[in-house]
Amino acid sequence: MSIAENVTRIKAQMTKAAIAAGRDPKDILLCAATKMNDADAVREAIRAGVDCCGENRVQELTAKQAQNAYDGVPIHFIGHLQTNKVKQVVGKVALIHSVDSLRLLEAVNKEADRQGIVQDILLEINIANEESKSGFTLEEAENLLPEMGRFSAIRVRGFMAIPPICQISTDNHKFFQKMYNLSVDIMRKKYDNVCVNILSMGMSDDFADAIACGSTMIRVGTAIFGARNY
Repeated sequence: MSIAENVTRIKAQMTKAAIAAGRDPKDILLCAATKMNDADAVREAIRAGVDCCGENRVQELTAKQAQNAYDGVPIHFIGHLQTNKVKQVVGKVALIHSVDSLRLLEAVNKEADRQGIVQDILLEINIANEESKSGFTLEEAENLLPEMGRFSAIRVRGFMAIPPICQISTDNHKFFQKMYNLSVDIMRKKYDNVCVNILSMGMSDDFADAIACGSTMIRVGTAIFGARNY
């Protein structure tokens, strides 16, 4: 199937999952995960109607921006971001999904302040406390958010999480539900520099489950572009 056909199919699946959960399909955005896909493939996905593009690697982000590959939609950074690459990302993307440590948070704030901008971010949550994954624990995030007023060049727009791989897809629901509960809890509170309205969770294999549990943005790569040749 073509990229356009894949996007159409995924959007239909998103609509079905949203309606089944009693949600408005318009409340859920499709972020095309464009890692290892060239500028032409990105442009085809944009023409097909994805809502935004998410890049995992700083080098690819820079190269594709130089080719105007993302024209027409916001570009997000969704991969692991090293502190020494912050200058190449802050101010270049609409949203950073993967702020996973206090050190990175401070580096993003410092660079955004230097540029005189406010950078929108998501806090990455290590929802299952997996040693192999980065991110804040739920407790760390809950303790950090009341202190966000001291980061004047950052605005927390919500959270991103990748649950562990489960043999039965619905086993992910407990992790997705924890993320949704965190999001709802923080939305009720009035913390400085915190405006939670994005819950980024769900990828090619589990986005329907994520939508059922309250995701507002899914990140889909393989199901749009096909398997990547590593």
